[in-house]
Amino acid sequence: MTNGFRHITVLLDEAVDALDVRADGCYLDGTFGRGGHSRAILERLGPAGRLLGFDKDPQAIATGEALAAADGRFVIVQRSFAELGAEASARQLEGAVQGVLLDLGVSSPQLDDPERGFSFLNDGPLDMRMDPSRGVSAAHWIAEAGEEEIAEVFKEYGEERFAKRMARAVVQRRVERPFQRTADLAAVLSEANPAWEKGKHPATRAFQGLRIKVNNELGDLRHGLDAALECLAVGGRLVVISFHSLEDRIVKQFMRRHAKGEADTLPRDLPIRPAAFEPRLKLLGKPIYASADEVKANPRSRSAVMRVAEKLK
Repeated sequence: MTNGFRHITVLLDEAVDALDVRADGCYLDGTFGRGGHSRAILERLGPAGRLLGFDKDPQAIATGEALAAADGRFVIVQRSFAELGAEASARQLEGAVQGVLLDLGVSSPQLDDPERGFSFLNDGPLDMRMDPSRGVSAAHWIAEAGEEEIAEVFKEYGEERFAKRMARAVVQRRVERPFQRTADLAAVLSEANPAWEKGKHPATRAFQGLRIKVNNELGDLRHGLDAALECLAVGGRLVVISFHSLEDRIVKQFMRRHAKGEADTLPRDLPIRPAAFEPRLKLLGKPIYASADEVKANPRSRSAVMRVAEKLK
């Protein structure tokens, strides 16, 4: 199943260049989406090269299956990239992958299709799950969670400074009738937000927090980064594109920690093995951002930041 919503791949050439694709290498695309990065990687692979794609979204999987049918070097699996370690182990790829790419966040088709329930601009069912067949929908979670928990999600994941006020408004309104539609929730959140930011919808941050919670995005990212490090061969590249500060902070801290050696982050009085002092990653260059031309062509790229590291051991 596919739809007509268009997806523009962010930092396409920059990400594939950073992977330093070898013709006979094995690569993992942890966030297949609509396959922009994967197709570019396949263009650089030779007949012996392999590419394994991951995605939770059934529409992305349908696109991936069509690509796999046309190109035998590519395989798509419907799993979170948090599970790439288990998948790589089952395929005997642990320590044998030359590059892992993670393009985080929500794809344009997910945002643009009102039926997916991600958008506060277009009315649709309040779902927000990247895989609608698993987990709890946003409507279900917002109906069951306590006011304090809702406020925490809005604040910690959405970085919303009026989180308590907005959570209180949600809880008070749901007593009358449950939230089932995105426009309904967006209206209540907007009314509860006393300081609208110019150029930003007043429900933006709260919706971000709710989406991250529903999809366990930050937890998946932490597990995925750990798994990616173990999958990589020595000299393999880890390339991660983030779209908001919470993601980027996790990626930056992960790469820096392994570039310094984990002992740098442990208490001074804790007995430490010598290996803990040895860095496992080398940071490659500074963070990369979308060019002015790319931002003009695709405004959603303006918040993208890409970090690259190479495995040392």
